[in-house]
Order: sequence, then structure tokens, then C-alpha cells
Amino acid sequence: MKTKILLAAVCSAGLLTACNQSTDQASTAAKTDSDRPATVPEMNEPTTGDMDVETLLTVNGEAITRTMYSLYFQDRMRNVPDAQNSPEMQMSVLNELSNIIIVAQDAEKQGILKRPEVAASVDLLKAKLLTQIAIQDFASNHEPSEEDIQKAYQEDYAGQSGNEYKARHILVKEQDEATALIEKLDGGADFAELAVEHSTGPTGKNGGDLGWFDVAQMVKPFGDALKNMEKGKYSTAPVETQFGWHVILLEDTRDTEAPTLDSVKGKIVNKLKQIALSDYMQGLRDSSKLVFNEKNAKPAPATDPSAAAPGAAPAGEAPAMDNMNPTMDAKTEMDKPAEAAK
Repeated sequence: MKTKILLAAVCSAGLLTACNQSTDQASTAAKTDSDRPATVPEMNEPTTGDMDVETLLTVNGEAITRTMYSLYFQDRMRNVPDAQNSPEMQMSVLNELSNIIIVAQDAEKQGILKRPEVAASVDLLKAKLLTQIAIQDFASNHEPSEEDIQKAYQEDYAGQSGNEYKARHILVKEQDEATALIEKLDGGADFAELAVEHSTGPTGKNGGDLGWFDVAQMVKPFGDALKNMEKGKYSTAPVETQFGWHVILLEDTRDTEAPTLDSVKGKIVNKLKQIALSDYMQGLRDSSKLVFNEKNAKPAPATDPSAAAPGAAPAGEAPAMDNMNPTMDAKTEMDKPAEAAK
């Protein structure tokens, strides 16, 4: 028995460019193709009675399932402006999917899947899809408990001081340099101008302006110094932190209240989920065996090691986890002590 299938021409002009056609084009193409039904050679195809309810049709014995069709249909509806979910559109999309399977089958017969770059692309797409779904599953199955949320709130928010400070600072490497700057301020020099000229961090170009912040966000020596300063005054002695030596100007203060749990709960949940996900990924990595192929190692260039790109792995050494996963990179802002804990 010969079976006839409507093979829509909707992909004929752009099958390999995702078939991005308008609804009108798709309908027209499907109608044109319906006048030229393609005949599939007689094969030992399963009969309708042999198919399970999940199968919509088979293409050379390969099933197009309802799930496969549903995923493809949703994708097509997103990519076709003003698409209407009509019976005609559904049949058009089904015919598109049939064409994709037919061409893919022919590509496999030609051995295209055996090409190294194609096989690598398929493996990469598979790995990315599995990773995405695994992360989604992990996130949905690891909702933080109310106890964990409350604990994080107490640690991150409830203990805030009730005061915010607006300050500027000049950051330098040496104590003597900071002392010399204080002497210039004593002589009437402008704080912002000195910051532009001498501060080593990014805020220097803005006159050392740190904006408004809570001292709980600061490294302890910096925060302690602020608490003991008068508004409008600068520090009379350099303040040392892990970032260097600071000269601080306290411009203003204001009273604040700690945020309510409800107002920051979303941030807390996201943070706890990210921590759990990072621990999950690091745990997998710790239990995995990575072997770098030394044959691919290139000799390191004979240059100053200090000029090497940040985070670059030495020759012959596998890249570290942080370099491979942007979401786990540490953020360091040497000029902003408020962010030292990040």
C-alpha cells in the first residue's frame, strides 16, 4: 500500500535557517504543497493500529511524537509574528517537522553526523540542554527553608546599624603617602581634587565618592573609623585595611531602619539558591576526574609573569572552576571597602 504525505514546502527556501516565515507564507506554502503530495515509497511501515497514542505519524519508520511536535510547535509560534493557532497552522507545522526529519535522515545516510565538527556540536548541544534541565530541577527541588531564610535575614539585614553614611576616601598604597595627604588637607587642599590626583581606585576619578552605605557593608577598620568621625570632618590619621591606606571624609549621615523580611525575602531566597547551586556544582567537580592532555600544552611565552592575563591558566594546567563558570567568579573592587565581603 502506498502512503501519501503532504510534505509542506514551507521549509524549501529556508529549512536550514529555522524556517522563519510569516503565517501567510506558511499557509500559502502548505496550500501549494497540498496540490503536489509527495509519495513515500512502499515500505514496511507500521499501520495505524500498531502505533501508540503518543505517535502522530512516522517518517520512514521514525516516530514524530506528540511531545516532539508540541515542543516544535511552541518554538514556531514564538518565531512567527502574529501567528494564529489554527488547524491550518498546526498541519503546516507538522509538515515542516516531517521535512526536518526527512532531511536529517538523509544527512545521517550521507555520514554528516560522523564529521568531527558536527559530532562535537551535537555533543555540546546535548550537554548544554542536560545541564540547563539539571540546574532547573536542582533549583526547584532545593527551595530554602523558612529557618534558613530567617537565619540569613538576621545575618545580612537585621543587624544593620540604623545609620547610613555618605563619605569619600582616598586610597593609597603607603602610610607615608596617606599622612602627606592629610597634611595637605590641613593646609586647605580640596579633598575631591586630591582623590582625583592620588587615589588608586576607580572612585578616584569621581573625587573618591562612595555614595550612601551602611557600615555593616564595610571592612571593620573602615567602618570603625567612620563611627568615630564627625560629619564634615576627615580622618586625622590614615586608616589601614587589606586594600591599602585610606584618608576618609565623612560628608553626611542619616537614620535608617533595617528592611523588613518581606521586602528582602526574594533577594535572600535567590542568594541561598545560588549558594546551594554553587555547592552542588563544586561537589560534582570535586568528585570528578579531569585529566588535561599535555600534548595540547603550549610553551609559556617568555614575558613578565605579572603581565599575564588575569585568571589565565599556566601552560599545561587545566583551567580552574572559577575561570570556567562566570556565575562563580569572585568580584573584587579594590577601591570600595563596602564590597569586600562579596
